[in-house]
Amino acid sequence: MIHEVDEVLKDLIGGGALAGSGIEVSFDAPTRDWAARRNTPTISTYLYDIREDVHRRQRGHVAVRDERDVVVKRRQPPRWFRLSYLVTAWTKRPQDEHRLLSAVLATLIPRELLAPVELPGSLGELGLSVPISVAGIQTESRSLAEIWSALGGELKPSLDLVVTAPFPAYPEYDAGPPVTEGAAVRVHGLDGTSPGPEERAHRPRQVAAAREAREVARRRRTSGTGT
Repeated sequence: MIHEVDEVLKDLIGGGALAGSGIEVSFDAPTRDWAARRNTPTISTYLYDIREDVHRRQRGHVAVRDERDVVVKRRQPPRWFRLSYLVTAWTKRPQDEHRLLSAVLATLIPRELLAPVELPGSLGELGLSVPISVAGIQTESRSLAEIWSALGGELKPSLDLVVTAPFPAYPEYDAGPPVTEGAAVRVHGLDGTSPGPEERAHRPRQVAAAREAREVARRRRTSGTGT
């Protein structure tokens, strides 16, 4: 699931306002050694935090339907995870880095949701929209200063990009075939013989008709008692 989100972000950031610019989109950690090896303008999209969004956790089961809209399998609901990315621009001049960050903002701000048709692999198969937010209030336990300190570099202007993506739940199990006929009751004696009709079929329409007849009779009795 994570690599599929990476694929979506690479296409999203590399397109939009940066389309045709040749700017590289990297997912490497922006350490001091990595920065020293950069010789072309680069957008670093570093995944620094992964944690479950427990507010989205669901119970029960999800039905899996075939092309005839018949339930063929059941599975647990997907679990949702917040993937937090540190987005930075790397060029030789701070002004150019600021322009690149502005271009990334212009591309990502309008995209609050990623539709299922835009998602590859297992993400797209779930048929769920994926929320995306950029430059919002940081809610993770680690501050950006701590992240830069762990990376061994100096603090740079950055965008906090959060993608909340579903992780498919496994395993799936087969569902029983749909009910197309009514229930049948077989009555036998203690010795195995059939004392009456061998089989009494109870079909939905017959059961409903019998229930309605009993209700009509009850109302008649009640009305007669009142008079």
